[in-house]
Amino acid sequence: MDIKEVKEFVEGQLKDTDYFLVDLTITASNEIKVEVDSPQGVDIDYCVELSRAIEEAFSRDEEDYELEVGSAGLSSPFKVIGQYEKHLGDRVDVLTADGRKLLGTLTEVNPENFTITVQSKVKPEGAKRPVLVDENITFAFGDVKSVKYHFDF
Repeated sequence: MDIKEVKEFVEGQLKDTDYFLVDLTITASNEIKVEVDSPQGVDIDYCVELSRAIEEAFSRDEEDYELEVGSAGLSSPFKVIGQYEKHLGDRVDVLTADGRKLLGTLTEVNPENFTITVQSKVKPEGAKRPVLVDENITFAFGDVKSVKYHFDF
């Protein structure tokens, strides 16, 4: 299977919808995995509809393949800007390139970078105790190892 051809087809199917492609992989044994997402989440009926459209466009008689269409998991790292935009205002876990782990609120996203707001303890001059202050930290997408939605239990 040609990944470029499948990707173009899937993106065409997603055009004019709220859905966006998160990831598409094809293994050497023709196992196709399509991950989609949307600001409102992913409806199973839409996954079935997309799966059927792919199966109609790519005949299994010509080339046998296995197909899985689903949503990007909430616990999976963000892969595309749409996932960042979906989670604006949510708490996220960031693993920086130098290995630091940060928990903050995703406050801004643009094509080059994203910003999180973290709380830091700062001891004002003359104060007896430190206080929590909000600090904005901006990262280029390539400067982090991973960003994930933070689950509060």
